[in-house]
Amino acid sequence: MSDYDLPPHVRAEIASASRDARLLGVGELAQLAMSADLAVAAAARLALRHLTDDDSRSVAAAAAAALGRTAVRITPDRVDFGQVSPETPLLVSEVLVDGPPLAVAAATVTAAGPGLHATLAGHRLRIEWRPASDWLDGSVTVRGPAGWADVRVTGQVDATGPAPVAATAPTLEERLAAEAGVGALPATRVTVLPPPARRRAGGTLLIAGLTALVLLGGAGVAVALTTGLPGDRAPVAAPLPAATPGPLTTAASDPATAAPAPAAVARQPLALRAASVAKPTAVGTIRVGAEPEGVAVSPDGRTVYVANQNSRILSVVDAATRRATSVRLRNTPRFVTTSRDGGLVFVSMYEKDMSGSGVAVVDAASRRVVRYLATGVQPFTLAVGPDDRLWVPIHSSGRVEMYATGGTQRADGRMAVPPNPHAVAFSPVLRRAFTANHESNAVAVIDMPTSRVLRSVPVSRAPHSVAVSPDGARVLVAGYEAGTADLIDARTLRRTGPLRVGDKPQAVAFAGDGGHAYVVNEGDNSVTVLDASTGAATATVGVGRSPRAIAVAPDGRLAYVSNGDDDTITILRIGE
Repeated sequence: MSDYDLPPHVRAEIASASRDARLLGVGELAQLAMSADLAVAAAARLALRHLTDDDSRSVAAAAAAALGRTAVRITPDRVDFGQVSPETPLLVSEVLVDGPPLAVAAATVTAAGPGLHATLAGHRLRIEWRPASDWLDGSVTVRGPAGWADVRVTGQVDATGPAPVAATAPTLEERLAAEAGVGALPATRVTVLPPPARRRAGGTLLIAGLTALVLLGGAGVAVALTTGLPGDRAPVAAPLPAATPGPLTTAASDPATAAPAPAAVARQPLALRAASVAKPTAVGTIRVGAEPEGVAVSPDGRTVYVANQNSRILSVVDAATRRATSVRLRNTPRFVTTSRDGGLVFVSMYEKDMSGSGVAVVDAASRRVVRYLATGVQPFTLAVGPDDRLWVPIHSSGRVEMYATGGTQRADGRMAVPPNPHAVAFSPVLRRAFTANHESNAVAVIDMPTSRVLRSVPVSRAPHSVAVSPDGARVLVAGYEAGTADLIDARTLRRTGPLRVGDKPQAVAFAGDGGHAYVVNEGDNSVTVLDASTGAATATVGVGRSPRAIAVAPDGRLAYVSNGDDDTITILRIGE
């Protein structure tokens, strides 16, 4: 492993006396560290480690951030088996070891804690606990060429606790979707097992079944397997059931007893979101700035952000009082999104002559601009991905630029996509990104770990907007010039459509529970409501003049539509 495993132009960049050249080299190294070529990936990470000692603070900071993004990660980072009865001999949980291919290459696993054992198969880390004491407070560590990460494992044996139960465990994919804030755990169906039967002479009787203890908000799923009496063969863990994409609307475990999510702002589990209705109703309007375009809702649902195209103002709306205040920006705002914890707001900007292109970064608490990012020309509908980077479609250049949300002011990644990208959305479970490419009449499918375009899916003419369902299984695209929309299976990439909607469909979104989808029709001042599974239209709802964008509140009860010609946003009640 040496620098000679790196491409010559990258070696030249990181050895350059120019700070800008070295910064460009850091971006290249970050992409190479995600490579399936393990020698190249290892060399890239080694070079990044050396650059963390660079004389330039910006180069050192960029290298440190790139190392963090390309390191091994465990999701979730805590498993709590909860209270179990003494006769439960084995509990099992699976978590994801995430990161580049290098993350699991030659990785070793160590478990510290009484009765704790763990094995790694691909990217799945299997954690087993055979209670050996009253308390478990241990850890499992995965260590390899891409660094190390650990998961805390806790549990308690309670002789007075409930008897073993039988339950249906959600899949690892469903739990990861819930962790990412775009899916959720289905309800756990629990039944109390009968008391153990007596052992028959000369035989062995299986006395207990399968237990799943589901803890929402980032904790692991524990599966308890019990065996017969001493002398029986060792238990074999049952595989988790296959994922079943689709809307999930059942009730979940009591949130009061669930483990807190690791994110700074708690996300609403999908199963606790309001059930979407087939025919939403308009329940109010809020006056904002001149010609509102992009709209976003904070992760806690308390604040609505609106980018106003005919005034250099970002409107900040209190969702409870419906009062708007303004944050002045240096250029014309176009679209808006928030960081995953809601602490930062990102606003894409450019003038009619394409000057002033960039992104304003606003501190949500102080409502002050903390920095400006210099992007390519004409940044469009930006979004923060599950990799915690800001993805900015650059319309005029046919590419997407990625920025670390933590502070760097230069792109740390970029990729070419078909011309010309209008919007980007993500399926965290599949680790795919999707861009709607206006002039190409196609949606680009991007493999996020490798930053490669896997395929372009043909869609209706002039796709303006793209959205991914909360479970990460379906993609919806608006064909602006066709007056239609298309549904795409996020895994197989099979298309359903075109689906007839209103005139000039401009923007799309999914309901919080994934049961319905919404298409904003700029040409006829309406929102078309679709059944998210079949694509059938269930309603058309009138809104303000020249509607542009839509954002759904995290609890799934309300949606907000910006009306460009009315200087308002319409509030729709979409769930109950």
